[in-house]
Amino acid sequence: MSDRLVIIPTYNEKENIENIIRAVFGLNQGFHILIVEDNSPDGTAAIVKKLMPEFSGMLFIEERKGKLGLGTAYIHGFRWGIAKGYDYMIEMDADFSHNPADLIRLYNACATEGADVSVGSRYITGVNVVNWPMSRVLMSYYASAYVRFITRLKIRDTTAGFVCWNRKVLQTIDLDHIRFVGYAFQIEMKYTAVKLGFKVVEVPIIFTDRTEGESKMNKKIFREAIFGVMSLRLRGLTGRIKPVSSNK
Repeated sequence: MSDRLVIIPTYNEKENIENIIRAVFGLNQGFHILIVEDNSPDGTAAIVKKLMPEFSGMLFIEERKGKLGLGTAYIHGFRWGIAKGYDYMIEMDADFSHNPADLIRLYNACATEGADVSVGSRYITGVNVVNWPMSRVLMSYYASAYVRFITRLKIRDTTAGFVCWNRKVLQTIDLDHIRFVGYAFQIEMKYTAVKLGFKVVEVPIIFTDRTEGESKMNKKIFREAIFGVMSLRLRGLTGRIKPVSSNK
């Protein structure tokens, strides 16, 4: 039994899914993979199922009834990972925007270096983004700056989606009360972890935009991330962010 699980949400990722699975297992570092599949019409699930006998006991799939949002996909994966006994769960995209080799550094930051949460950060050592137009680089960078200003978080890359969580953090956060489903989910989870006293560190990575498939970013998701942080800050100021046992 491995202690580390990589959670990859998918929707229409047939161009990437087999390659990303093989890349993670090619590290030979003991990572298991859970695909949280949102009923992709392009056959993503069928590709995963075809690979499962080859990677028996290491590759798993959870199929959902439709496109239910990034945040709910990760929460589904967290609950599954906790139930199966994994100690470290890592969020990762299917499209190679996150380099699989960096999984090792994120895992080590938590497993051997004392962090409770490690964030694969695009901005901790400048701006490390490849294949984005300048307009999107600026939008992302200043959105993170805005989030830091409102929430007072010291994390440079608040919207990062490449994150390793210690099991104890996920068991302490009341996942039933995580409200956001898009990229604001990433902000809310980090903010909640900090408010509950966990140690969050940033690990520098180079983010490379997808070359296959289509981006899932849209204006609705971006608006949620921008306006949601104000309500998040208010919840923090009024003491409404509590560990799971306090909310039951």
